[in-house]
Amino acid sequence: MLKKVTIFGVGLIGGSFALALKRAGVAGQVFGVGRSAAPLARAKELGIIDVACTSIEEAVVGADLILVAAPVAQTESILALIEPHLRPGSVVTDAGSTKTDVVEAARKALGGKIAQFIPGHPIAGREQNGPDAAIADLYIGKKTVITPLPENTESDIARVAEAWQKCGAIIHMLAPQEHDRVFAAVSHLPHLLAYALVDDIAKKPHADLLFQYAASGFRDFTRIAGSSPEMWRDISLANHAALLSELDAYMAQLAVLRGMLAECNGGAIEAVYTNAQRARQNWIRTIESAELQNKQGGD
Repeated sequence: MLKKVTIFGVGLIGGSFALALKRAGVAGQVFGVGRSAAPLARAKELGIIDVACTSIEEAVVGADLILVAAPVAQTESILALIEPHLRPGSVVTDAGSTKTDVVEAARKALGGKIAQFIPGHPIAGREQNGPDAAIADLYIGKKTVITPLPENTESDIARVAEAWQKCGAIIHMLAPQEHDRVFAAVSHLPHLLAYALVDDIAKKPHADLLFQYAASGFRDFTRIAGSSPEMWRDISLANHAALLSELDAYMAQLAVLRGMLAECNGGAIEAVYTNAQRARQNWIRTIESAELQNKQGGD
């Protein structure tokens, strides 16, 4: 039982975490902290939080678990506010989509209290933002990656892991640097591409006509361009080295495809498409198998 849970950022990620813990019956009271009063008031109205905090001390002192669910660029400043009030026994974690920069920020802000910080990243989301987007089942069957630090204790890591498990998540462990390399390829690059495509079309003089005929394929490909621009700006900058590497590789692949298209090399184009189709089908089967196993029980 987590008698007191505190969440910095009561939108989609933090709000869904709170709702899931409440539904699981493992959160006594949930305290919320935000940059402005309106989201906190809405979160309380929706039953996401029980207390809208007016001071950092009120929010932090006595908390069993503190989740920082704000854009990653805010991590250091939030942890610096937490540090003076952080007592032994309290554990802090985060939900940031990058980890190397978050760990560096935590070391600067928390100093000797770094052992109380367990970096994390729930792999779940929606394109909506704010408290109204929060749902209790957001994390069911989804991965949450924890990137423990050498200073962390096994019991503190377990507290964070068990909280996410109560939300329905499946726990994975990675090193911070490995995490950032992986997600540059499969998350950060796709967001950059989706934003770039929609922005490109929106700037064309006949954009209205193009959007009029955009259908399900365009909608599926660009869904993530509806995500928070502030959050994804911070993620892109925080993981820019790994993201640049993936972007360069993707641009090289596009150059190859452009050459095939210019040469009208149908066989080569089909080979690329076939390989991509096969890889995606294998990936989908793996996901479906894991989801079935999770529903039926097992590791």
